[in-house]
Amino acid sequence: MSKTWFVTGSSRGLGRSFVEAALSRGDKVAATARSTGSLDALVAAHGDAILPLEMDVTDKAAVFESVRRAQEHFGRLDVIVNNAGYAQIGAIEELTERELRDQLETNLFGAVWVVQAALPHLREQGAGHIIQLSSVAGLVAMPLGGAYHVSKWAVEALNETLAQEVAGFGIKVTVIEPAGFATRDGKNPDPLSNGHLAETNPVYDGLRRHLAGLAADKPAGDPAAAARTLLKIVDSDNPPLRVLFGQGFHQIIERAYADRLKTWADGRGLSLEAHGELVPERPAT
Repeated sequence: MSKTWFVTGSSRGLGRSFVEAALSRGDKVAATARSTGSLDALVAAHGDAILPLEMDVTDKAAVFESVRRAQEHFGRLDVIVNNAGYAQIGAIEELTERELRDQLETNLFGAVWVVQAALPHLREQGAGHIIQLSSVAGLVAMPLGGAYHVSKWAVEALNETLAQEVAGFGIKVTVIEPAGFATRDGKNPDPLSNGHLAETNPVYDGLRRHLAGLAADKPAGDPAAAARTLLKIVDSDNPPLRVLFGQGFHQIIERAYADRLKTWADGRGLSLEAHGELVPERPAT
């Protein structure tokens, strides 16, 4: 059965690939972008199957109006894809208040506005699927990505909560956690050069050079393959809450979670002390 999509950040990258894949199989798409001129080629190719909508996810009123227009135009909404976002790069010491607030306005609050606007329509239908683009950066943290990590860890928690709240209405939630994808000229984008960069403090230059070398070694995924996989997920009767897109990070994530569990286990004595319970003394060896 044909589905109707609402996709944010449709002008390029994975969002563009998702829109193209949905349209190519006969689905309908309300595609949002800050400038709809970037969608002209898709309109020419697919006609009325695509509704281009000029929208900035940080504008709450515009988000609600765009969702209303999409639902009114197509009659229903089946798949909501929260894709719009960017990476703010900089050491914690380097970030300005404006840079941190802007990062959260787009990556976190923008996602909240889309969800809040779409939920009444999905609930009335008794069905729908919310797709949230997170990142490997929503699972592990690295230096110089503090603002981006904060935003993506937040959307992880937001959608885990959301999934529990809306399951009773027949609404599904899936968080996509991409690794690096070749979304810029066939290359894996280097966030240290392509992201939004804070004004640099030279004390972190050595760390920047080290991380740039690590990023260059990661394999770049195919955006078209990611889009085909997303189609399989939205067609599933029992889609996963979380799925990692791409390779090269599974071992890093497994090690990070194992380290967290060990840290909590090693600190169990302190946990009991903090609760007010007596901790049995260990026998002398």
